[in-house]
Amino acid sequence: MTLRVLDLSRVLAGPVCSMMLGDMGADVIKVERPGEGDETRGWGPPFDPEGQSAYFLAINRNKKSIAADLSDARDRALVLDLISGADVVLDNFLSGSLERLGLDPAELLARNPDLIWCAISGFGQESTRPGYDFVVQAECGWMAITGEPDRAPMKVGVALADVIAGKDAAIAILGVALERADGPVPSEKRRINISLADSARAALVNVAQNVLVSGSDARRWGNAHPNLVPYQLFEATDRPFVIAVGSDGQWLACANALGLHDLAEDDALRTNAGRVKERDRLVSGMARRVKEMSAPHWIYRLQAAGVPCGLVRTVAEVLRDAEADPRTGVRPSVPGSVRFPPPKLDEHGQSIRTLGWRTFR
Repeated sequence: MTLRVLDLSRVLAGPVCSMMLGDMGADVIKVERPGEGDETRGWGPPFDPEGQSAYFLAINRNKKSIAADLSDARDRALVLDLISGADVVLDNFLSGSLERLGLDPAELLARNPDLIWCAISGFGQESTRPGYDFVVQAECGWMAITGEPDRAPMKVGVALADVIAGKDAAIAILGVALERADGPVPSEKRRINISLADSARAALVNVAQNVLVSGSDARRWGNAHPNLVPYQLFEATDRPFVIAVGSDGQWLACANALGLHDLAEDDALRTNAGRVKERDRLVSGMARRVKEMSAPHWIYRLQAAGVPCGLVRTVAEVLRDAEADPRTGVRPSVPGSVRFPPPKLDEHGQSIRTLGWRTFR
């Protein structure tokens, strides 16, 4: 069965969710405001030759677009009709906004017993605060643990709280859809609430658990790891690279590959707990050694010994080796395909108004 997804969301988390579902074969109709559409249509430069912003293009493939004014009675009736034929509605309106527009999710879930409604917010449905990734990163501990220890807190270079929330939403939707396939699902389970804050807190994973177990607050480690040594960035003669030792066996292989046989034979460093205790001594010894040769030289030796390592590559370098396109972005990270490019604003409006969901057939 093909899922029909009516996407009332905009900006990043919601569009990531609907794009993932579209990549996996869902029929997605993106409802946008007349005139300006999704805010990210204007988030540039860069813009492509047709005037589409790179930001919008990154997260809106495999969708069809219709412009509809939810405050207009005719457009609202159209959207309600699309909802009646949808499997999933996705929104990121501020709490209470849809109800004031005559689109009450609770009422629509009761009226459509198979409908799944997923709302994405910044701080939960009880909050009226707008959800911006930067603010969530600040308030949910991410910035406190990102950056160099002696420098200011730093955000992650991608709006990752939004991305994780979008993926959480897709997982939750598919979970309810699977349950629905086995029989009726009560409306309270078909109403999914995802917040950037909840997703960001859950994504602290081992960092949060360290605090819970130790009772001590987390801090910034720069490119090092609080629990593993050596697990960080090193500078070779030509460029930076990383070494990520995850086991005692890998440590012995690492030390020998680097020619640090004295460290390999040091009993104080044989276990990870010992290496954490001796972090400064071990890392300084490694740092002096790797500065003697190029990064490719060390990576060749480390990889031959089975030690996880890698160059610090630029985004352009990464994309040269990836299946990616200026119009449709990086290929799906889940099993799926790119069926059509991101839409122009209201590109499919007339077809959707005439055919409804049959516009996909």
